[in-house]
Amino acid sequence: MSQARVIVVGNEKGGAGKSTLAIHLTTGLLWAGKSVAVIDLDLRQQSMGRFFANRRAWLSSNGAEAPMPLDYKLGEDGVQLARADPAEGVARFEAAFAEAHREADFVVIDTPGGDTALSRTAHAKADLIVTPMNDSFVDFDLLGQVDPVTLELVKPSIYSETVWESRKLKAAREGKMTDWVVLRNRLAPTEAKNRKRVEDGMTALAKRVGFRIGPGLRDRVIYRELFPFGLTIADLSPQIRPVAVSLAHVAARQELRSLMHALKLGDYAEAAAA
Repeated sequence: MSQARVIVVGNEKGGAGKSTLAIHLTTGLLWAGKSVAVIDLDLRQQSMGRFFANRRAWLSSNGAEAPMPLDYKLGEDGVQLARADPAEGVARFEAAFAEAHREADFVVIDTPGGDTALSRTAHAKADLIVTPMNDSFVDFDLLGQVDPVTLELVKPSIYSETVWESRKLKAAREGKMTDWVVLRNRLAPTEAKNRKRVEDGMTALAKRVGFRIGPGLRDRVIYRELFPFGLTIADLSPQIRPVAVSLAHVAARQELRSLMHALKLGDYAEAAAA
């Protein structure tokens, strides 16, 4: 029986970069020689599902080879399933998850921007929850509330409470605590005036609710540019090069290595450096 490690990429706010992060973690693990199963719970948008469909088509068309994950879909019509009784979606997820957990070294789950029964079920199964957030108080508000006058932390907010409940369920069921890492994602190249204030708020909240703070992915064109091909910076090589490679791409690859190390998935960094 496989003891797959379950990684849930979650944040109740849309536009935080969850799918971008999920596909980069997946390809990084694949190139490290790991067997990875992916489950896309954003039933309407299906960004991760489309990414790997693009990947299969591009590789086939160009006679190239790159590792592929095991893709577990909850159904052929995600929009219809999203409209169905939530219990049906949860039942399909449980069946897909059980198989994925048996077959793979890692299970990477991309979740929707919102509070759903599917998302909560997935969070309760996580060994590692990775939460990307844009570097602003708009995104921070889902994690913690700050005083409007002093900007000091007042209390944890709705998503922090969701993760807390999920971690309690995991601890009660399996006797171990879920690791939670919050990433300050899509950092602009220039220093923003409120960055220190956001950082102070995250540091205070991390101590209060128990998450680690890690490096995210900067706002680089390359992360968006490769999506239509189903490729990431981890895939680029002399054989796989749909766009011209520049020094910025080298920096992006190092950024992904640093991220994998922060998440204790450092095998990718060693494989990429070889």
